[in-house]
Amino acid sequence: MAALVSWLTIGLLAASLHRLWPLHQAPFQVLAALSIPLGLRWLLPAMRHHHRQAKLAGQPLEFMDPAQLAEQCRRHRDDMWFGWGFDWNSTHAQLSLDLIRAGPERFVRAQSQLGAHWLHGLAARETSVWLPVEHSAGHILIVGTTGAGKTRLLDLLVTQAVQRGEAVVIIDPKGDQDLQQSARQACVRTGQPERFVSFHPAFPDRSHRIDPLYSFNRATEIASRIAAIMPSVSGNDPFKSFSQMALSHVIGGVLAAGERPNLVNLRRYLEGGVETLVVRVLTRYFDEQVPGWEGPAARFLGKARDTPARASGLVRFYQEQVRAEHPSTVIEGLVSLFQHDRVHFSKMVASLFPILNMLTAGSLGPLLSPDSDDPLDARPITAMASLVERAQVAYIGLDSLSDGLVGAAIGSILIADLAAVAGDRYNYGSNHRPVNVFIDEASEVVNDPMIQLLNKGRGAGLRLTIATQTFADFAARTGSPAKARQVLSNLNTLIALRVLDAETQDYVTASLPKVRLKTLTRTQGTSTQPDLLSHSGNVGEQLKEEVSELFQPALLGMLPNLHYIARLAGGRIVKGRLPILGAPKPPLPSRLSTRH
Repeated sequence: MAALVSWLTIGLLAASLHRLWPLHQAPFQVLAALSIPLGLRWLLPAMRHHHRQAKLAGQPLEFMDPAQLAEQCRRHRDDMWFGWGFDWNSTHAQLSLDLIRAGPERFVRAQSQLGAHWLHGLAARETSVWLPVEHSAGHILIVGTTGAGKTRLLDLLVTQAVQRGEAVVIIDPKGDQDLQQSARQACVRTGQPERFVSFHPAFPDRSHRIDPLYSFNRATEIASRIAAIMPSVSGNDPFKSFSQMALSHVIGGVLAAGERPNLVNLRRYLEGGVETLVVRVLTRYFDEQVPGWEGPAARFLGKARDTPARASGLVRFYQEQVRAEHPSTVIEGLVSLFQHDRVHFSKMVASLFPILNMLTAGSLGPLLSPDSDDPLDARPITAMASLVERAQVAYIGLDSLSDGLVGAAIGSILIADLAAVAGDRYNYGSNHRPVNVFIDEASEVVNDPMIQLLNKGRGAGLRLTIATQTFADFAARTGSPAKARQVLSNLNTLIALRVLDAETQDYVTASLPKVRLKTLTRTQGTSTQPDLLSHSGNVGEQLKEEVSELFQPALLGMLPNLHYIARLAGGRIVKGRLPILGAPKPPLPSRLSTRH
């Protein structure tokens, strides 16, 4: 650019001033005639340089109309769209390294925008980034710090899944209103607003009721589902095992009494005692197996008036008169709980009671243990199995900011229910329609059922997309780095937005292939002998090629908002940027008052 301006300036000055020179004017005319062509020779390089500088300066945030996204996805029905980008290769890695050494500020003017926008300007052009939908069956991990764009990426992927007509389950610990509204509007745009289902503990009057114990084939499934969200210090925790056994016995008794198990009645029987349940189960069992049992049982019941005394009499009658000919494993388990020492029982299930209390307290009771026969509650009832079967779109907010423990418990048991649905589809289903599961801040709800979904969900048609801030969150939540690696090893596609945690940066870049980058080293030196007459100097250059990271870890901390580096399923490495769905929000009104 400087050469172009210099030559053109000389040429214009020579052409303009030659008439003012009183002597011979031919030199000025020759200089003008030569300067302008020499200047124009630099025009194309200057334009290319200006274009490159403009690209390095970055681009403003881009907004996209959801209708435009819908039209774009209709033309690519078998693909998922991840914004715009380019394949990042060794050429871009070398350019980024050279630019850092030279100093980006020499080529890019200082801007108020956050992050190194010049990273995206290293490519000559960008194109739409597409990933085949079938590749998402290998699950997707999104990692990024607060405000980097995780929720906006989830918004983009959720909208596309809704447009494909697939079942969508969104578990959002924060309760992002924009994400909820985007999912609702996506259903409206497809002409099926009835597909949308919402659940939020902070808004019970506007929420659907969800039964997390609806889907099961055996009583032990429900017990395992609840026990899975209990805290455990080891994989072989006797307290957790005892609690699971107690749950199995109570659930078996509830089913034998002709009642549907839910969190409320399980808590009632475990905390208040199983005497009432024992009476109901044994009475019903005797009616079916021992006609006219009231007479022989009279001597065992005696003058029992209260429930505990009646339960004791019926248990003795079963053990002494009925068990030999009509044994029942359900009754045996229930009787063992009834006769267990109450003090020891309370100690063994001490870690179970807080879980049941959190999931049944206050408004959560009817929300998670719905009663279809309640005439005063008109809120619709659903379950994970129904959501999946009807290809609905469920937004589940956990309100973890207000109550983190309860939010984590809700999310964990719903994921456990989803794992049970996946198991049922895997065992008995034939045509597995895709189910898209999106979990924001996934470390809040990670548990064994979630790991099972990542391991085996693909065979049942489940595609998980989980988002987190750092990988240490998984280790802290599970209490085990090994379990955290179980989560990470099942995610085939990795999308990293801006990441500030050094350990996470190293994990992301270590999963990318290595490249050989060139380094130019310059050396110079001088030496003078003591006699001051002998003086020598040397100048040298050395070009070295070393194995390095394809994307430097420190660059992850410099990514602007909504920019990412991705390792797509199949090994493709992409540097991309994302749009924001919808129109830009109007600026907030000024708080400054004006005088009238």
